[in-house]
Amino acid sequence: MRTRPLKVALLGCGVVGSEVARIMTTHADDLAARIGAPVELAGVAVRRPSKVREGIDPALVTTDATALVKRGDIDVVVEVIGGIEPARTLITTAFEYGASVVSANKALLAQDGAALHAAAEEHGEDLYYEAAVAGAIPLIRPLRESLAGDKINRVMGIVNGTTNFILDKMDSTGAGYQEALDEATALGYAEADPTADVEGFDAAAKAAILAGIAFHTRVRLDDVYREGMTEVTAADFASAKEMGCTIKLLAICERAADGGSVTARVHPAMIPLTHPLASVRGAYNAVFVESDAAGQLMFYGPGAGGAPTASAVLGDLVAVCRNRLSGATGPGESAYAALPVSPMGDVVTRYHISLDVADKPGVLAQVATVFAEHGVSIDTVRQQGKDGEASLVVVTHRASDASLSGTVEALRKLDTVRGVASIMRVEGE
Repeated sequence: MRTRPLKVALLGCGVVGSEVARIMTTHADDLAARIGAPVELAGVAVRRPSKVREGIDPALVTTDATALVKRGDIDVVVEVIGGIEPARTLITTAFEYGASVVSANKALLAQDGAALHAAAEEHGEDLYYEAAVAGAIPLIRPLRESLAGDKINRVMGIVNGTTNFILDKMDSTGAGYQEALDEATALGYAEADPTADVEGFDAAAKAAILAGIAFHTRVRLDDVYREGMTEVTAADFASAKEMGCTIKLLAICERAADGGSVTARVHPAMIPLTHPLASVRGAYNAVFVESDAAGQLMFYGPGAGGAPTASAVLGDLVAVCRNRLSGATGPGESAYAALPVSPMGDVVTRYHISLDVADKPGVLAQVATVFAEHGVSIDTVRQQGKDGEASLVVVTHRASDASLSGTVEALRKLDTVRGVASIMRVEGE
């Protein structure tokens, strides 16, 4: 074993960073044995140096992250500060000064992954980011290494624990959205400002990363269609149960049937209770992968939290350190396919539409005519009425999102339609 240690700079020492530092210390002997050389925490960049950080030598703490990555003797930079800047500049500077990078920064990778990969390649360094998607779940490495010889057609999953906790609570207890969110906040699953989670921004960043790896195509955050789950109601769950379904916020990345394009989207959807993703409870994550040769695979586990995410970071750290000792680098960006990303209107799926309508003869015929005029075939219809008011629930066969949007726009113009109460896609069948 080499005796000279590999030096690691840690950028950020919050929930995840502090766990990374703790595991590096408590598992130092095991890590050294697995890598073939000891690893040494050479510096920790933070914003508040006066904060007590148990187990970390105060002499290692600095507020000058730039100076830390420019030292020249750093082998690996671990970036867990998040956000776009200064993370982007710090990572590219690390490459310039001869360090490889392990990052958990989904937002940056979704926005500028191509540029970061190019910078890593230019300087002959590694860029690893298992922790950026689904916490502790091994997912990035299986997609870009274990399944590298296969053709992946679809990646569909629950990649945000906060939203899954909220929707699971609504499903199991009948709670409304706000009540479930309040409980998630009280338990620490939701941030004080939960917008990134409940509006789907967090999941969309992860979808961009997954689609890019799965389809060997550059997919940016702006390419991902996104809908949040704040409008999901107890009535939606009641309808889902009548169909033998539940509701999940899903990230769905698909290759077109002809193989000529890809789509990436995040939105709430009904899925059958028989689908493996339907049984994912609480704040857990799971990702379902469909490929030509391997068939159907599911990856499941804790998708967030300090220790689980640190586990993924340390796995990358071991891999990068091994590469460094052997003088090699791991897989870089694979974007050779360069497939176009199709708009949401091209996506084909089933739909569940709930309408508030007048309770009088001929309404159903009018509604059915609108669906037919837009080429959307109806599978089932359920109607309930009382005192001149009625609800009409329509479940369609598979149709394009553009056709469904045109149908809904036309329905809203009917005098007999008081309102479109909800529109929910039906997936996983």
